[in-house]
Amino acid sequence: MSNIFSKVCFMDSFINSAKYSYDLKTLVIFRNLLKDSVVRKFMNLLESVETKSSTVNQLEKYADFVSELYKHGTNLTSYILNKIFEDENVYVLTKSNKDTENNLLLDDCVIHELDVLNSIARIQSDEIKSHIDYSKFLPNWETSSCNFTDEYLLRVKNISAYGYGIFAKYHMFIVENGEIVPIKYPDDTTLEQLIGYERERKIVIDNTKALIDGKPASNILLYGDAGTGKSSTVKAVVNRFADRGLRIIQMQKKDIHDIPKIMDSLNKNPLKFIMFIDDLSFSSDDSDFSTLKAILEGNVSSRANNVVIYATSNRRHLVKESFSDREGDDIHFNDTVQELTSLSERFGISVKFMQPSKKDYLNIVHELAKANDIQMDTQELDILAERFVISRNGRSPRSAKQFIMTLKCKAED
Repeated sequence: MSNIFSKVCFMDSFINSAKYSYDLKTLVIFRNLLKDSVVRKFMNLLESVETKSSTVNQLEKYADFVSELYKHGTNLTSYILNKIFEDENVYVLTKSNKDTENNLLLDDCVIHELDVLNSIARIQSDEIKSHIDYSKFLPNWETSSCNFTDEYLLRVKNISAYGYGIFAKYHMFIVENGEIVPIKYPDDTTLEQLIGYERERKIVIDNTKALIDGKPASNILLYGDAGTGKSSTVKAVVNRFADRGLRIIQMQKKDIHDIPKIMDSLNKNPLKFIMFIDDLSFSSDDSDFSTLKAILEGNVSSRANNVVIYATSNRRHLVKESFSDREGDDIHFNDTVQELTSLSERFGISVKFMQPSKKDYLNIVHELAKANDIQMDTQELDILAERFVISRNGRSPRSAKQFIMTLKCKAED
């Protein structure tokens, strides 16, 4: 009798006092969470229980919610906490702006809402099922013990490392139609996987560290032979420093006109950004040439202290020159040539990646063979490696990697 009485009291307490779905509707700071599919379906489930709707309706809401949650994992607490971390709201924007004074009203509101969300995120599946008149199987979800207030305030305190919005969840992005879009499955190359070119990479690493530390940092042009690891270097550096607040936004040449707008949008962001243009080159009459030149010179509308531009190119001077460019079509053809070669000078740092010597190339092959556990006589390995590049564009780290992957595939057959 006492067990039945306790259950009835618990049900009355849940239905009459908790009203969790009502609490969710009062969110102000974290109101964006109400648009989230999992949170929205959980609200529907809570309402069906709190209003004592039909069993069929409750079962449908229960299954809808669990099905949506399972797409992202099985832990409700972790899911909601991550959504809180990723939310771009007035509170986090205010706190990330060092020029803005503290607002006690916002502080009180965010603490209250975190407490509400913390309570909701710890509702267990058994609690909900106890209110549904159904004795057969219903799937469960997990919850965790967690203090949302402590976790979130710590996150905000270290916002320059964690970021907010999409920048809290991802660290690599591209530009599509003028908008920043996250890369869900980014290149995971690490600096440890790149062999050779230590001097060149150190220049890029040191400049990036200066950016992260809030010191003056330069735009960088990485130029030289194809396949020497220019792009991989940039991406590996971002992977190394992502946990210190570094993000990369890759764009194509056609997106150059969007750079000033994007820089303006990032200007107040506490994170640091590399705007990356891969395989950059221009024709002599390309209008994007002048645009990028103006941006690199730092005109008023495009300067942001937390953003640098890194570009890679196979050409030192970035411009595809024709013989007519040098034969004097223009009366002042010396000025024309100087104009065509001036863009690369606008980068504060230029780093050249040269095709490796035979010795350096074979050293890369040896290191990659060791990393991939390829057992072969060194002399035989060298002969095969040299034979491999005859049909390629010469020696390069890319050729070495392709060669090793070929050997690995043959070994697995």
